[in-house]
Amino acid sequence: MHRSLDRRRLLTAGAALGGAALLAPFAGVAHAAESAGKGWPARLALPDGFQPEGIAIGSRPYAYFGSLRDGSVYAASLATGRGRIISDGTGAMSVGLKLDGAGRLFIGGGYSRQIRVVDTHGGAILATYDVGTPTSMINDVVLRPGIAWFTDSYRPVLYGLPLGRHGELPPADRIITRSLTGEWLQGADFTANGIERTPDGRALLVVNVALDGGALMRVDPRTGDARKVDLGPLKIPNGDGLLLLGRLLYVVQQAQSAIDVVRLNEAGTKGVLVTRITDPGFRIPTTAAAWGDRIYLPNARFDVEPTPDTDYDAVSVARI
Repeated sequence: MHRSLDRRRLLTAGAALGGAALLAPFAGVAHAAESAGKGWPARLALPDGFQPEGIAIGSRPYAYFGSLRDGSVYAASLATGRGRIISDGTGAMSVGLKLDGAGRLFIGGGYSRQIRVVDTHGGAILATYDVGTPTSMINDVVLRPGIAWFTDSYRPVLYGLPLGRHGELPPADRIITRSLTGEWLQGADFTANGIERTPDGRALLVVNVALDGGALMRVDPRTGDARKVDLGPLKIPNGDGLLLLGRLLYVVQQAQSAIDVVRLNEAGTKGVLVTRITDPGFRIPTTAAAWGDRIYLPNARFDVEPTPDTDYDAVSVARI
């Protein structure tokens, strides 16, 4: 891949060290247990050369991974670690992905500028939407009641895919483009990354790697008004995937191979760092999904040049 996902600022060593230094005075470090419990594997092997980025887990113990290489989707059993490709690649990458209750994956298509919806039961592509401009990079996604929101890492906008009363997919002319305003600062290149909801469900949380050394923004989805979340001294220069469990927000700091766990207030306007999770199995993880008392993360390995023989995996760590 010639455009090596500079969206991640993945080799910004100075930023990574700076973030670690900020954390040291006031946060402990939580090292994950080696066992996944119940005899389930703590590591899931992915196909060689797969180039994973996103992960989704629904109401059953299966994890779904998207490929940056060709957009294919791989499904793995959390109980056994075994898996298979369930949707062949189209040549358009799969970045962030989320799974709904009907077994549909909502996928950000990266530089292809696509939003895709894939049926996990048969692997069929149910819909494809072209959004953005030639400079867009459709990155992460969050599902909210009646709508899926996607980030564009190179433009200050969110894309909304509104769903029908019974979850029907919309026609292309109903896609919402919501401009980000207020305190949003668009960087010279890659800016927006992971996206989640606030604990009260009224707003969205979006990573902005360009603002103030890496910040978390609270966005009103009705207007696009963005305000910086008060995280105290915590910076998230390598903030990638976000995972909200109750009021705990797991922020994957991919180039630092760590997860910062932040306790938010209900409105998502303020947060306090609880701890940092590290693990020897982390090899630049990007996103996170939960099952039971475990958090699962794919290792993107952005620090190596991908080849057809490069090994990839996902690892699990204990929830806080």
